[in-house]
Amino acid sequence: INAEYGGGNNKMLLTTLIFFFRTNKGIQEILLGKKKRGFGKEKWNGPGGKVEANETIEQAAIRESREECGLEPLKLIKIGELTFTFDNTPHFNNRCTVFVSDKWSGDLKESEEILPKWFKVEEIPYNNMWEDDKLWFPYMLQQKPLDAWFHFDAEGKLDKYNIK
Repeated sequence: INAEYGGGNNKMLLTTLIFFFRTNKGIQEILLGKKKRGFGKEKWNGPGGKVEANETIEQAAIRESREECGLEPLKLIKIGELTFTFDNTPHFNNRCTVFVSDKWSGDLKESEEILPKWFKVEEIPYNNMWEDDKLWFPYMLQQKPLDAWFHFDAEGKLDKYNIK
């Protein structure tokens, strides 16, 4: 059972994303995972997923990260909230809490869900990511708080958005 946000026809899944950062030889890097199955297959994103009914958003971020890439964040910094709505797949409408972390335990590993890879921040593969990422990633990269909404049309293209 997944946790939900809102009510009636406006129900949304509660989800999380977490982005790990490290400095490697003086260069800042971000950990992304290439989705191997399901919604968003073949796109790069951060580890994350649905919040279960019996856990907090923070607990979900830690669990999803551990399951998907083997890293357990020791420090979570909340960056903001993203709301995603979809014309063709309203059951995927979700309210996503975004975290960053630069402290973790565990060893990086591939899972059934994602293939993790470190990228230089200047080389983030936006062309192989969700269309909205290039709009809100600058906020996350600077750790600026954000509250944003993104709507995808029937063809799966970004149709409307608002970032505060």
